[in-house]
Amino acid sequence: MEKNVTVPAKTKKGGLNPVITMIILIAIAMVIFYGLFGQASNFEGGDKERGNPLNFLGIIYKGGVIIPFLLSFFFMVLVFSIDRVIALNKAKGTGSAEKFVNDIRALLNKNEINKAIELCDKQKGAIGNVVKEGLTTFKALENDTTLNKEQKLAQLGKTLEEATTLEMPTLEKNMTIISTIASVGTLIALMGTVIGMIKAFFALGEGGGSPDAAQLSVGIAEALINTGMGIGASAFAIIMYSFLTSKIDDLTFKIDEVGMSIQQSFSAHN
Repeated sequence: MEKNVTVPAKTKKGGLNPVITMIILIAIAMVIFYGLFGQASNFEGGDKERGNPLNFLGIIYKGGVIIPFLLSFFFMVLVFSIDRVIALNKAKGTGSAEKFVNDIRALLNKNEINKAIELCDKQKGAIGNVVKEGLTTFKALENDTTLNKEQKLAQLGKTLEEATTLEMPTLEKNMTIISTIASVGTLIALMGTVIGMIKAFFALGEGGGSPDAAQLSVGIAEALINTGMGIGASAFAIIMYSFLTSKIDDLTFKIDEVGMSIQQSFSAHN
């Protein structure tokens, strides 16, 4: 009769709630846009509707109603990136991930499984959890007489894969938000650009063939401000997504590396 050694089911929690966080950040962006950028002191004559902007804050305010959403994109990328950096640092554990991997491999070469499990308890984090699951299964399979060597290796590999799968949602949580902003940011900015250009064309059509230069410049400026903000938000999101993805890949590579060492050690000593 075949005996299965499986990873116990558990729910991974942690990280920011995406919906609540985004609502809060949009609200903050609105407050900053209308309360700070829209202050009368940022415009000539204190007229934020018709006065020319006196500083950078006033220039951004002239971008129109799309700007608060683009501003919230910057905040979202920043906040969720910080959340992911903290989560990845926790996932590495208490010590150096590289040293942990090397120490585990050295203990496996000596077949000192108990010491390796103790090291996992000290390391903690996602990498420590996965390796501990593998080592615990390693010990259980050593004393299992119902399976042959190939079946044991297959079961050990399955356990390591399941343990890694359980940890991945914690590592990748909210990454889709950052990647979505990288794609959607320019599209939302394009909406603001189109609105600005519509205003510019209306200015061209007013005045019986004599365009209103002031209104024309306002429309063009609004279009360009939205374009610049959208490109900036998307670029920021792309950079942070690439950075965080490389960190996640590096951590999963280390987990896979140790997993392979566990399987090789089991094969050599059993």
